[in-house]
Amino acid sequence: MEPRRRDTRADRLSPTGSATGRALVIEPVLRRGPAQAAAGARSAAAKLDEAIGLACAIDLAVEQSGIVMLGALRPATYLGKGKVDEIAGLVKTAEAGIVVMDCALSPVQQRNLEKAWNAKVIDRTGLILEIFGRRARTREGALQVEHAHLTYQKSRLVRSWTHLERQRGGFGFLGGPGETQLEADRRLIEERLAKIETELAKVKRTRALHRDSRRRVPYPIVALVGYTNAGKSTLFNRMTRAHVLSADLLFATLDPTLRAVDLPHGARIILSDTVGFISDLPTMLIAAFRATLEEVIEADVILHVRDVAHDDAEAQLYDVEKILRELGIDPHGGGESKQTLIEVWNKIDRLDAAARARLSNIAERREAAKRPVLVSALTGEGIDALAAAIEARLAEGRELIELALDPADGAGASWLYRHTEVIRKAMDDNGRLAMTVRAAPDKARAVRAKFAIPAP
Repeated sequence: MEPRRRDTRADRLSPTGSATGRALVIEPVLRRGPAQAAAGARSAAAKLDEAIGLACAIDLAVEQSGIVMLGALRPATYLGKGKVDEIAGLVKTAEAGIVVMDCALSPVQQRNLEKAWNAKVIDRTGLILEIFGRRARTREGALQVEHAHLTYQKSRLVRSWTHLERQRGGFGFLGGPGETQLEADRRLIEERLAKIETELAKVKRTRALHRDSRRRVPYPIVALVGYTNAGKSTLFNRMTRAHVLSADLLFATLDPTLRAVDLPHGARIILSDTVGFISDLPTMLIAAFRATLEEVIEADVILHVRDVAHDDAEAQLYDVEKILRELGIDPHGGGESKQTLIEVWNKIDRLDAAARARLSNIAERREAAKRPVLVSALTGEGIDALAAAIEARLAEGRELIELALDPADGAGASWLYRHTEVIRKAMDDNGRLAMTVRAAPDKARAVRAKFAIPAP
């Protein structure tokens, strides 16, 4: 393993320097031929940098990090014996209390590595769960994280501790061997999971009620999605003038936030900021956050925010689209997908003039329906163009209706404001209130029925 020197950002995040906060980050890479390279695969160095960022997100001081090339995976320890011994020496030298393995370890592999290194071993899933546990601020977020954490712990109950071998006495006259501590712990976890699932079902119903209430007013939902640290929260703050936490930190935002935004031509939308995606996101987290991610599923427009200044921008695109497909959303709008997706190429302020010109040319060559919008959420460049693109997408499939009302018909005008998007309102030459409204097909039918307007 080729070690890296100590990560300075981790030093700032972990000023104590205690042994329990010192960590090694290992990036195991299985050797593959060119034909085996997976779609969307990123470089080993980029994966290691991301793993270091994840470790820093929970205030670990990364003493050393490195890439380990593997010819084959070992069932007992994942790594070969030579590498296990080599890393054991590094752990001892660095006085590290934690070793982060950026891969998925089985319970047996995790236990064997902890014995060999005399340190706590965390795999990628455990690390992401730890970050989510620290970031959750709302009751809903805490429930979702706890559900994912318990699901993960349930699979780890493989005689990892000696107290799990004890037995508790049985009930009844015959007694019997009783219940092992392992079985009791698993039963307690299952009981807690059942309670959390009941609570999450209530959350889902509450969110469904909120969505139903939003459907009764003509405010479309626009959801921000993207790879973690792509700048979603910064863009959210820029468009809404809100103060959601935005930082150069993986998973800085976890709990969803919704705000109303008025577009340039008067249309109002609800903008939703959601949790960031990441490569190899644990399936249990996708399942646990299903209630939150339903805001994305139900959105009228999805803004896919991309960090185009990142070296692995294309690999991140692949990872986000993969998760969207798992949610039943076709990123390219095929099949029965009803959402309209707009790619937002963010962080153009970090690019030089040549790189920006190249990206602009690429964007212009795409067909209008799939043309991305170049922005800088930090400086505000391109935000007006993004707002115009959102308005144009929302107008697709909606019908413009012109009607004239009696000036005294305040109830009719109020109904139109509640159920449609009012584009224009003025008094005509006959003293009537001329209004132009835009509405989805079902709302348009309701407008025609209520005001006796013939179909086009």
